[in-house]
Amino acid sequence: MLCRINILLKDKFMMRLKTQILFLFIFCMTASGLSAAETTPYHFLRFNSSARAAGLGGSFEAMSNDPTAVSFNPATIYTVEDQRFSTTFLKHVLDINSGVVTWVKPEFLDGTVAASVAYTNYGSFEYADKYGVQNGESFSANDLAMAVTYSNELDTNLFYGVTAKFIYVNIEEQSAVAAAMDVGLYYAIPDKRTNIGFSILNVGTELSSINGVSESLPLDIRFGLNHRLRGLPLLINVSLHHLADETDSFTDKLTSFSIGGEFYFGKYIRARAGFDNQTRRQTSPDTEKGLSGITAGFGIDTDMLQFDYGFSQVGTSAALHRFSIRFDID
Repeated sequence: MLCRINILLKDKFMMRLKTQILFLFIFCMTASGLSAAETTPYHFLRFNSSARAAGLGGSFEAMSNDPTAVSFNPATIYTVEDQRFSTTFLKHVLDINSGVVTWVKPEFLDGTVAASVAYTNYGSFEYADKYGVQNGESFSANDLAMAVTYSNELDTNLFYGVTAKFIYVNIEEQSAVAAAMDVGLYYAIPDKRTNIGFSILNVGTELSSINGVSESLPLDIRFGLNHRLRGLPLLINVSLHHLADETDSFTDKLTSFSIGGEFYFGKYIRARAGFDNQTRRQTSPDTEKGLSGITAGFGIDTDMLQFDYGFSQVGTSAALHRFSIRFDID
C-alpha cells in the first residue's frame, strides 16, 4: 500500500513539474515577442561559442555529449555522460579577447547541473579631449556573465534545461547589471542518429543601467537539428537562429541559418566546415561578400582530452580564432 502511495505521489510531482516547465516556456515565448535589441552593450553574450561550435557555423543547438553546447541550448547538458570541464579562448578583432569556462556534473539533484563563467576584455582606451589630444591616461572595458544550469528528463527521449544568468558590464567608471534566463528543449529520436533542439536565450532585464539609459538584452530564439549519416563518417548540423530579430517579413527570418559538417577521420581526428548566412548578410556589403560567413576547424579527441580549433570569417577582413579544451573529471 505504501509503495503504491509513493508511486502516486511521485507521478503527481512529475506531472506538476512538467506543468511548471510548460508554463515557463509559455512565459518565455510571450517575452520573446518583444523582439531582440539591435544595439545593446550585452552583445558579448553571443560570443559564448566554443571552437567546435564555431567550426560548424554556430549550428549547435542539438549537439549531444558536449558541455559547451549549454550556451546554445541548456537542455543538451543532460546528454553529457561524465563530469566534464571545458574552457574556450576567443581571439577577437584588435585586442579584444574573450573566454568561457564550463563545468558539467551529471546525476546531481536527480538531473544534470552546469556552471559557467564568460568574460570579455576590450583592451585599453586612451583618454582624449574633444580635439583628440591624449593626456597619457587610459581606461578599460570588461564584461562578465555567470550562469547556473539545470537539466532533466521531461519525457522519454525529451529533455529540458533552464539557465539563470547574472550579467555585469563595465566601461571606465560606469557599469550595469542584468539578470536573464535561457530555456531549452532537446529531443533524441530513438534511432540515435538524429537530435532536435529548441532554445530561447537571454530573456531578462537590467537591474541597473549606465547613466540611467535602459538597454535590452540580445534575445535569441534558436532551432536546430543534427543527423549522423549511416555508412559515412559525417555529422550534419542545421540551425535557424536570431528568430527574435525584427524583420520585414516572416520569410526574412529564415535567412538567418547556419549549416555545418563534422567529418570523422579515424578514431581521434575531426575536421569541420560550416557557413553562417546571418553573419554573411550583416557584416559585409553585397559587392564584397568574399568568404564572410565561412567557418572551419578541427578537433583531436582522445580518451583523456579533447582539443578543438575554430575559425570564423566575419566580413572581408576580420577573422576570429577560438581554442577549446575539454576533459573528463574523475
